[in-house]
Amino acid sequence: MRIDLHTHSTASDGTDTPAELVRNAAAAGLDVVALTDHDSTRGHAEAIAALPGLDRPLTLVTGAELSCRIDGVSLHMLAYLFDPDEPELLSERELVRDDRVPRAREMVRKLQELGVPITWEQVTRIAGDASLGRPHVATALVELGVVETVSDAFTADWLADGGRAFAEKHELDPFEAIRLIKAAGGVSVFAHPQAVKRGQVVPESAIARLAAAGLDGIEVDHMDHDEPTRARLRSLGAEHGLLITGSSDYHGSRKSVELGACTTDPEMYGEIARRASGASPVPGAGA
Repeated sequence: MRIDLHTHSTASDGTDTPAELVRNAAAAGLDVVALTDHDSTRGHAEAIAALPGLDRPLTLVTGAELSCRIDGVSLHMLAYLFDPDEPELLSERELVRDDRVPRAREMVRKLQELGVPITWEQVTRIAGDASLGRPHVATALVELGVVETVSDAFTADWLADGGRAFAEKHELDPFEAIRLIKAAGGVSVFAHPQAVKRGQVVPESAIARLAAAGLDGIEVDHMDHDEPTRARLRSLGAEHGLLITGSSDYHGSRKSVELGACTTDPEMYGEIARRASGASPVPGAGA
């Protein structure tokens, strides 16, 4: 089985619609794909509706990537198979989403002060109906020739945490996020915990604290982790009894990574599905 548990659609900052994403996942030879848009479940219905029309069996795992912050450091928490209508978690996701527009406006203002000819109209055109995020601002910088790739915009010079054009937004306390995910019947996995190229990362001691608070797993196999980092995270996960996952963090054409670039062991996926009580994986025809 080929299992990719971290992807994004146009419901947040990807370039594939949810329906296109599941079609592309099937075409890429995946057996299971998780749709984990930022702080949003808006793409789930469309993705589920597309499953019966696929050329090969594909199972969809519904989820979201929650924006969190601990000790001043931003981190992302993948939440799988939770009840999307659970009131507390829904309220927190809405708070984060509602803060995205003023945050993006502030980043545009800072970039303009730095002499970048970016406009709010350009950023909203790029975002379309999606939930606004830094990748949309980064894409504008690529269009303007300020940086070569979206990833190049996530540096201290531009949009990385603490960067010259960085602006904060409402983010969950990760311990509270773990509690809310569990209360909604979901499973929590710390996304790309040592992606140093994105900016400051949390220390290993914080991962231990999160594990003690009920964190289910850590994403180890990820494009932003080199082999020594993966080996250390795998050891850390074993030490704290955490599930180990691997994912592409696919964003369509916004990033160069392909679906299935990193995958999750079937036993780990099975344990995620077993632990969840808020929702179940959705099998396509024949899956």
